[in-house]
Amino acid sequence: MAVKIDWPALMRAGLHGLGLTPDVFWRLTPLELRMMLGAEQGASPLTRARLEELAAAFPDAKGRNGDGDDRDASRPARRAGVAPVQHRRDHSGL
Repeated sequence: MAVKIDWPALMRAGLHGLGLTPDVFWRLTPLELRMMLGAEQGASPLTRARLEELAAAFPDAKGRNGDGDDRDASRPARRAGVAPVQHRRDHSGL
């Protein structure tokens, strides 16, 4: 079922309450307008208490290396954002 949008109320809020021009108002999505009006709340910042709660729920485990790092020590570490190099065999002599 489609949600009915109260356009007259949104227009009053946008044009009069926020002081938007009609051009700006009509370029906004309903979600953007709701955010400007404070109806949509973003995620709360991570607090120390929440971090401690998450750390207790998901403790670091000792990895293969005994240091909390479970990466294979025989393989070089990858840098963030850098794709691994693909080595190809030369089959030109076939």
